[in-house]
Amino acid sequence: MIPEIEKGSLEEIKIFQEKKLTELLTYISQKSPFYKDLFEKKKIDISAIKTLEDLQLLPVTTKEDLQNNNDDFLCVPVSKIIDFATTSGTLGDPVTFGLTDADLDRLAYNEAISFDCAGIKEGDIVQLMTTIDRKFMAGLAYFLGLRKLKVGVIRVGAGIPELQWDSILKYNPSYLITVPSFLLKLIEYAENHNIDYNNSSIKGAICIGESLRNQDFSMNILSKKITDKWNIKLFSTYASTEMSTAFTECEHGNGGHHHPELIIVEVLDENNNRVKNGEVGELTFTTLGIEAMPLLRFKTGDIVQLHDTPCACGRNTLRVGPVIGRKKQMIKYKGTTLYPPAMNDVLSDFDAIENHIIEISTNDLGTDEILIKIAVKNQSDELLHAIKDHFRAKLRVTPKIEYTSREILNSLVFNPLSRKPIRFFDNRDS
Repeated sequence: MIPEIEKGSLEEIKIFQEKKLTELLTYISQKSPFYKDLFEKKKIDISAIKTLEDLQLLPVTTKEDLQNNNDDFLCVPVSKIIDFATTSGTLGDPVTFGLTDADLDRLAYNEAISFDCAGIKEGDIVQLMTTIDRKFMAGLAYFLGLRKLKVGVIRVGAGIPELQWDSILKYNPSYLITVPSFLLKLIEYAENHNIDYNNSSIKGAICIGESLRNQDFSMNILSKKITDKWNIKLFSTYASTEMSTAFTECEHGNGGHHHPELIIVEVLDENNNRVKNGEVGELTFTTLGIEAMPLLRFKTGDIVQLHDTPCACGRNTLRVGPVIGRKKQMIKYKGTTLYPPAMNDVLSDFDAIENHIIEISTNDLGTDEILIKIAVKNQSDELLHAIKDHFRAKLRVTPKIEYTSREILNSLVFNPLSRKPIRFFDNRDS
């Protein structure tokens, strides 16, 4: 099911995308109040934008633009909106995205080719272990994509290991869609209840929200802890509401594959200049084929690397490496630049840690301060020393770490008002 354009040469893909870019610019210059106004104010002649390199001549779109002008991005009457989705609001006020019937078809196509990339085929059964309500685009997208693939879907939703195992044992799904750290809870439950999970029907999991790999694509600590016990294949998928497009790994696990018929990607530095493929920068995208709320050069805030060597699976498209961190979550600590995912990886090395959060604040000197709160079964000074030594060895810094109770952390991490676990709390002075 690999789309022909994804097997084309890089030059063929470039020509294809430049044609689509021209169509997009014409569309938003006529239909989008925000971009019509922007092009007029900046005196931008869209007829001069003919190549992907010419994108550099256009301004970027930011999260603040979306938050401050949400309705002005809508290109169709509200009566044409079939589904109203919102962003999670992790880094600010949530933004509403309307999707037309055609946008829902595009969303289904995107997820169908992404799941196919990860090996899910017609006739499989998939257990969906994420929220599908609460205006969460991803849960709806997964369902639509699986339906398009003619795959059976069990919509169990998030959490409750007992309920998940009851469903697995009753319906025999072959794949799970889940946050990967929850797989550790499934393993723990199975071991405590004599469930032979390695002889279950599960052969793979599509993992969202947390990274599975290091930057060289080797498995990180979290994915090793899962696969050391459970003999299943893990696939990472990365997406956002704004892009309405997923980057999903194939069986070779060398980054999330780019779908050039759906999105143009750039990686930019602090000054909005493109960095070379393989260098670190902020993922920026331009959507293709979206009817209601297309975006031009939207800066995601996610720091990544792009890779352009052909993949053994037959796709020649770009691949997006694991997200290094979010730009707004960057921490400057004692001369070292850190992102929360790196600290999560260090903490994942300790089986004794049942839960944790990372709090960032501004100290009296006006610099960043880190406080990590952990919950463990047996508190000891030796464990604290071991964790601090591990931080020093891996990240060259030693943050303040203190014990707290599992109950306190669970109420913060699994906030019922949030669609995702929350482990990062930014209390810095703005």
